[in-house]
Amino acid sequence: MSPMDETPNAQELPKEPMVVDGDKKDETISPSDRIVATHHDRAVWEKREIYGPPGFRGLFSSTYVALCAISCAVGGLLFGYDQGVISIILTESQFLDRIGRVADNAPGSGFWKGFLTAMIELGALIGSFNTGWMADKFSRKYTVFIAVCVFLVGSALQTGAVDYAMLVIARLIGGLGIGTLSTVTPLYISEISPPEIRGALLVLEELSIVSGIVIAFWITYGTRYIASEWAWRLPFLIQILPGIFLVVAVVFLPFSPRWLVAEKRDTDALETLAKLRQQSISDARVQQEWYDIRAEVAFHQEISRERYPRFQDGSRSSRIKLELASWTDCFKRGCWRRTLAGTGLMFFQQFVGINALIYYSPTLFQTMGLDYSMQLVMSGVLNITQLVGVASTLWTMDKVGRRPLLLWGSVLMTIAHIIIAVLVALFSDNWPVHRPEGWASVALLLLYMLAFGASWGPVAWAMPAEIFPSSVRAKGVALSTCSNWLNNFIIGLVTPQLIQHTNYGTYIFFAVFCLLSGVFTYFYVPETNGRTLEQMDHVFKDLGNEEEEARRQRIETQIMGHEAAGAVIAEATERLSNHAV
Repeated sequence: MSPMDETPNAQELPKEPMVVDGDKKDETISPSDRIVATHHDRAVWEKREIYGPPGFRGLFSSTYVALCAISCAVGGLLFGYDQGVISIILTESQFLDRIGRVADNAPGSGFWKGFLTAMIELGALIGSFNTGWMADKFSRKYTVFIAVCVFLVGSALQTGAVDYAMLVIARLIGGLGIGTLSTVTPLYISEISPPEIRGALLVLEELSIVSGIVIAFWITYGTRYIASEWAWRLPFLIQILPGIFLVVAVVFLPFSPRWLVAEKRDTDALETLAKLRQQSISDARVQQEWYDIRAEVAFHQEISRERYPRFQDGSRSSRIKLELASWTDCFKRGCWRRTLAGTGLMFFQQFVGINALIYYSPTLFQTMGLDYSMQLVMSGVLNITQLVGVASTLWTMDKVGRRPLLLWGSVLMTIAHIIIAVLVALFSDNWPVHRPEGWASVALLLLYMLAFGASWGPVAWAMPAEIFPSSVRAKGVALSTCSNWLNNFIIGLVTPQLIQHTNYGTYIFFAVFCLLSGVFTYFYVPETNGRTLEQMDHVFKDLGNEEEEARRQRIETQIMGHEAAGAVIAEATERLSNHAV
């Protein structure tokens, strides 16, 4: 059965007060009486009142959370910029005069150039893996701060590099920061976002990454005319500026309310949630969301205590063992489907051939008779096309949904790869004679970039941050991001060999993976559009027996105790009043 075959399973708690539909709000009923248990996998607007219109329009009714997400997404800009800045720099004579080891006529230059480029991926792999425990221990907010500081150190060292060894170390340090940012940024955005606009806000991550690549490309395109070493030092220096902005912005970002609940800071979580939603703490929607978060966190924490009773004494040794054991939870019942979905999405994001086509496009432009300057311009146009595709998902992610975008993206990319393979097989021996066919290949490259940007680019970054339970969310996102960086590295290794030995077979190879990405999506990727993070147990059908449902209902009933909830709300109200005074 496809994951799209959903069966509504909405239930209310026993002896629950009257439920008020969002369209028939009765002002005489207190907010706490409108709270119901969420036992279904349907979009929130089908069952309850929401904060504003879904999708892009909803950003204008949730301006504070949108500003927080935009500020945090600067981390994606740093990520994209640092990846893109090296492409033109490696061809500049001003750079090669200083770092001669990567010049084309130097012994082993191919290896040393690849090693320098790969350092950022190695650093990012290590950084993304470490984010799993850092985000839980230090908070999502402070992890962003730590990552940016590490990135700034790497950027400063790149700017001042005097030899190859120093530049390699600098790229490795910068990669550590980038890997952490690439993991914690979507994690933080997903946890502060209301479900009806979460997709649009998560698009900001990929939009920033591609924007960073485009900005880096055109900055280095312009600075290459500088006669001195500032031709390459200036682009490295410029990336420090958005880093400084993010360091300052982090100070003003709120903590994730879900992290606060996991830290047993329920009152702080309620205050933060109300601030993010720009509503009072007595608002029924705020209390509903706060209740859902607490119930989901308590449910998974209780399962952890039962699963690892020997690690609950609070000692340092037990904390370390519990931390290590919690990584294995990602592969156990109740989570393995999500780990498969998250790592699988990141695997296919790389194996559909995006980086391979970017790598091969300058060669294609060269064989078509374009001069060096026009080759660079057309490579820049490809990146802009991808940016246009990503920008479109600000509207489509929450309107169309994640799953249809992935499926249609797979279809269009498969078609583009197959036709390009045919054209390359028939005409690549003499492109100048077959200019129309050559430009048709370029048009299909643009179609591919547009399709990828509108589907697998942003969706593959967004979904891992949505699907994992609170107990292992940071670790699940870290594993998914590690999959991205590892497969990115593998693609970098195999692509030159594919191009050299198979010619048009390269496109057949990636066409097969584009087709498989659609099959994978159909069977293993359910729709998350409009679902709260706390609904994912039902979306992935991980509550598979009556015992687990009964356990969740018991926890929900306990949390619904109006005396306890009322005490926390009263405390929050008093604290906010004192702040106002």
